[in-house]
Amino acid sequence: MKKLLFSAYSLDVGGIETALVTLLNELIKKDYDITLVLEKKEGIFLEDISKKINIIQYSPSAYKNIIIRKILNFLKRVNFILKYKNKYDFAASFATYSLSGSFTARVASKNNALWVHSNYMQMFNNNEDKFINFFNKIKINKFKNIIFVSNDAKNAFIKLFENLENKCQVINNLIDYKKIIKLSEEKITETKEDKTTFLYLGRLTEEDKKVSRIIESTKKLKEKGLEFKILIVGDGKDRNTYTNKAKEYKLDKEIVFLGKKKNPYPYFLISDYLLLTSEYEGYPVVYNEAKILGLPILTTNVSDCKEIIGDKYGIITKKDVNSIASQMENFIKNRFELKEKFDVAKYNKENIKLLENIFKG
Repeated sequence: MKKLLFSAYSLDVGGIETALVTLLNELIKKDYDITLVLEKKEGIFLEDISKKINIIQYSPSAYKNIIIRKILNFLKRVNFILKYKNKYDFAASFATYSLSGSFTARVASKNNALWVHSNYMQMFNNNEDKFINFFNKIKINKFKNIIFVSNDAKNAFIKLFENLENKCQVINNLIDYKKIIKLSEEKITETKEDKTTFLYLGRLTEEDKKVSRIIESTKKLKEKGLEFKILIVGDGKDRNTYTNKAKEYKLDKEIVFLGKKKNPYPYFLISDYLLLTSEYEGYPVVYNEAKILGLPILTTNVSDCKEIIGDKYGIITKKDVNSIASQMENFIKNRFELKEKFDVAKYNKENIKLLENIFKG
């Protein structure tokens, strides 16, 4: 039985965490011995992860005195090395940014991997120095494999790390489609309305998700006299900014802020379209969730959306309010029907096969 170790920051709600739980729950069915190392052993997904998976915690000290903190962290590192050095057949740092995750994965196995979930050039506003420093800090050169969830992220990386191209591979996130379909049937208080309903699902953060574009587009369409509704499921540091702006524009009837939901899937069934207005994304899990639940997608041009969506599952628009509003109007007036059924079982099988080739070392 192969022993696998994965490290992450926590199991709170988020795209990375959703992808990780789905992956580990799928792998544990194949009789792997799996250990998950968390920097913070917390998050609402803790109860969703298989009980067969061993969860341990590795948290760097946050002691205020810098000298004592360095001593404590040195002792923690030594203890982890003594206990886990090369004890696993494969180890991965799943949360790209986690320094402790990078350390634990590299210690646990020579056959290790770093997961990259986003195009970090976009996150760093095309600042090459910040990009290079970020990956050097997590010791990218010491990983045997670098796994990207999108071609967009991989291509951006190898432009500045050409010497590591042979270590790079694209493997898309898995998706637990049976669970999603089952959860979508859960009863909620909200019901389907006659008017066209868009669903936004994600963090309420402006630097990446640009939810302000939804609010500004809604204002434009309301001024045209169009009737529609937008359900916003999620939370984040910019929620108050968004709710205040919606109130300022008197959009209380058009935009409904529902907050963070552990089970967002019933809201797909009372909506007509999925709406994403992001500036950048890694590999949006929500794309596949929408495809599984039969929801056409309206999205800005991010990540691998052209490959994921094409013209079969939705429409791709430019990253400006006028373009977004225009396509929303098009969806409201003319409708959009899915042109193909998503074969998610085949999709998962292909990506698991790629992973298992890496596990072999």
